[in-house]
Amino acid sequence: MRTAKTLLLAVLLSLGLACSPRDFLTRRLAADLISASDAFKAPQIFWLRTGIVSNKDFSSPDSLVLQRRGWIIGTEQKKCPAGVDPPPCWDIQLSPLGVDTIRPLITSALPANGPDIGPIGIQVARRELVSISGISKAGNFADVEFTWRWVSINQVGAALYDSGVHYRSTVGFRGYDDGWRVVEQSVPSNQSLDEALRNAQPTTP
Repeated sequence: MRTAKTLLLAVLLSLGLACSPRDFLTRRLAADLISASDAFKAPQIFWLRTGIVSNKDFSSPDSLVLQRRGWIIGTEQKKCPAGVDPPPCWDIQLSPLGVDTIRPLITSALPANGPDIGPIGIQVARRELVSISGISKAGNFADVEFTWRWVSINQVGAALYDSGVHYRSTVGFRGYDDGWRVVEQSVPSNQSLDEALRNAQPTTP
């Protein structure tokens, strides 16, 4: 009897050792894998446009925020350059306050076409996982619904993104021999994390 119990204990112990923490798709594991993925960790880039822009660009929500903060100023132009419409056009420049606020952030900027050509991309916010809403499994495939928000990393991000706004996304997971993984690229059965983040819908916290 004692030998049988010892043998059973050894079998159970060997099965436990053979299992990896990633073999079971729990909410904790899903949250860890999503938060650690490259797509989720990618910062939000704000493209700062200066020089001659159309009235549409000058009146965009982001531009209006920067104007209200006193960071940019626009001078109306009598004539629009070729290819820039609809009129009127505006010559956008950083105000003295804008230079003090935004210029230091350009040290980590991502130029679009070179250091002095075109819009300049500035990192302004990062994603933060709020919660895992639910997990739906079917064999080695699963869909995980989660809620996240933008968290600003500087003054520009704080002006443009409200951390109180939450977004709901659904991403595919797939089980492999070494455990579950978040789907980073599109496959027929699952939505990739990049797609899930781009298709996110605002939700009430």
